[in-house]
Order: sequence, then C-alpha cells, then structure tokens
Amino acid sequence: MRRMPFLPLVLLALLASCEGGPANASRERQEGHVGFPAADRPVAEIVSARWSSEEARDRVNEAEEVMDRAGIKPGMTVADIGAGEGYYTIRLAQRVGKEGRVLAEDIIPDVRDALATRVARERLNNVSVVLGLPADPRLPENSFDRVLMVHMYHEIGEPYEFLWRMRPSLRPGGQVIVVDADRPTQHHGTPPELLKCEFAAVGYSLVSMEKMPKAGGYIAIFQASGERPEPRTIKACKGPTPATGKAG
Repeated sequence: MRRMPFLPLVLLALLASCEGGPANASRERQEGHVGFPAADRPVAEIVSARWSSEEARDRVNEAEEVMDRAGIKPGMTVADIGAGEGYYTIRLAQRVGKEGRVLAEDIIPDVRDALATRVARERLNNVSVVLGLPADPRLPENSFDRVLMVHMYHEIGEPYEFLWRMRPSLRPGGQVIVVDADRPTQHHGTPPELLKCEFAAVGYSLVSMEKMPKAGGYIAIFQASGERPEPRTIKACKGPTPATGKAG
C-alpha cells in the first residue's frame, strides 16, 4: 500500500502558510468559489478550539468508541480536520501506531501552531500539522483511509466546495467520519437529514449513521460514490424547516 510522503512537521507547517506554496493554494487562487452553490443554512461561528475538556471526554471513552466505530486500525493514514487542541490527533496517533500516519489540519494559524508545539513536545513522529483554508482542507490526493470531522462540520461556510475538494484525498475504500450534534447549524450542530443531503450532493453515499450520546450526538460514515460532480451541477440542499427539522 502506497504511503503518503510526510514531510517534517515544521516544513509542512511552513509550506501550508506560505502564499503560493502548495499546489492546492495555486488551484484555490485560480478557481476560487466559482460554480459552487452557497449553503442554504446558517454557519456557526468558531468560538473555541475546544468542544469539551479532554478529561471529561475520556471519562466516557469518547475517542476510543469513535475510532472503534470508524474502523481505525494500526497502519492506517488518517486526517483530523479541524483538529483544534488535538484531542483526537493525539489518540489517533496512538491508535495507528508507528506504521500509521496522522495529518492534523486547522484553519486558524495560532491553533495550528499550538498543536504543532504539543505534537513536538509529545514526540509524536507519526503526526504532521498543517494549515487549511475555510473552503479547502488542502489534503494530498489518494492518501487517507479515514478523514475525521468531529464537532466542526457546522462551522464550514462553503460545504459543497469543501467536500468537493476533500474527496480526491480518499484512498479506494476510504471513508469520511462526521461526529456532530442533532441541532440547527447556528447552534453548533447539523441536522442529520441536512448532513446526508449535502454529502450526497457532492457524490458521497451514506455507509451508516448511529446515535452516539457519548460524543454529543451522532456519528455518520460516508464514502465517495461514482464520479465527482462538476461544481456547476451541484444542487444546494434547502435548509431544514422549523416544523420538521428536515432538509428539503
């Protein structure tokens, strides 16, 4: 199995932050948001890099259960999107082991830098930390067995573009794992029907969706299905109505 070439952590961070550095940054400048529909729902503000304390989350065995349900095993390559302070990053590194790899991504430079410092301090040699863009996680193509998005999907302002740009990063059989709360996006959650609709619009199929109170809501697993659609053919989902809470 081909492994993604991981550069040293500091070099990756510098490349991600340099204007015009990565190929994805050039593509972003060339294509911008052209052709992608706008989301028909509010976007939650990023208020903190922490969803809850690590101690509280470990008391209910949150990360272990999410990783178990996601099928994360030693030797896998995993992306942690919106990694924040690194709760999942640290535990993913332990789960995938020395033969595995973890790429932790965040869009806030100070948060990225703090996590890079933590990774270096804890000597996690199988972890790299990078800076993404609000509409592009900047993931290398054909590289990941799993992509985790935990309590952050509702903060994505351009979900169709984000999911479209993320899709090529999955290896054959790769999956996207979303953990979120079942409440309106402006209240830091994503209604399940809306989540399924937005993923389907970009060519992902639902593998499973289960309630997960320990993680504050539910866990949904998606995989790429068929061809990636052209941006102009993507149809935006109607936001959930107050009466039903379901997407149109």
